Amino acid sequence: MKFDEDCEVIWHDRKRFLGMPLSFTRYYLVKKGNEWIKIFRHKGLLSSLIDEVNLYRCFDLRLHASLVDKIVGTGTILVDSNDSAMPEFSLLHIKNPYKVRDLLSSLIEIERKKRRVGITEFQAPQ
Repeated sequence: MKFDEDCEVIWHDRKRFLGMPLSFTRYYLVKKGNEWIKIFRHKGLLSSLIDEVNLYRCFDLRLHASLVDKIVGTGTILVDSNDSAMPEFSLLHIKNPYKVRDLLSSLIEIERKKRRVGITEFQAPQ
């Protein structure tokens, strides 16, 4: 995938089958200077579908690793965001999911503090 010259790819991986990158779905975590950090999902070979989510819009991360995922060292990260086009963003069967989750979590907190974005949690009265 092509990005501007001043963009830096922080992390990238592919969707994997049994630990092998045999897919045309690719994931990128891209930073542009001090302006933004986004997650991109690029699907397809002949025709492409590219989705992106600003990191500051993400508010929850979940990690799922089945037994097969644990054996081959992969996992799925589910990202919840307040983006109306993509409220749930999945990074399916990626390598080193625990490290990627920690990286995403820390970058989300940095971006949210930088933009002064907060989450308001409501609790139902008991």
